[in-house]
Amino acid sequence: PLQESKIDLLDRKEDVKKKLKKAFCEPGNIENNGVLSFVKHVLFPLVGEFSIKRDLKFGGDKTYTVFEEVEKEFGEELIHPGDLKAGVEVALNKLLDPIRKKFESPELRKLSNTAYPDPSKNKGAGKGTSIK
Repeated sequence: PLQESKIDLLDRKEDVKKKLKKAFCEPGNIENNGVLSFVKHVLFPLVGEFSIKRDLKFGGDKTYTVFEEVEKEFGEELIHPGDLKAGVEVALNKLLDPIRKKFESPELRKLSNTAYPDPSKNKGAGKGTSIK
């Protein structure tokens, strides 16, 4: 389900990690790859580069300044899906940290809880009803 991989602006670091872990990211698949699309459409426009950290025996750390190079190397399986996801996790958490910090204030936390109530706390509501 989408809820398992959709990343929310206020997700905790461990939630981001869990959701990325579940995201479909087949080795060499550049056509149907949400993680790679995220790098292209979110990280490059916002950050201008993308870094992966990996063991020297797997090519060592590398910073990409052009998306097409990431795509090409992933397509050639020079970048492992686990390394791609780990790089996205680091970059995404860097982007989300200031937002999380801002929402630590009691007013904004209350606003967020009102706007997006925790669905697990409202289990009985709406059972058996459907809106068409």
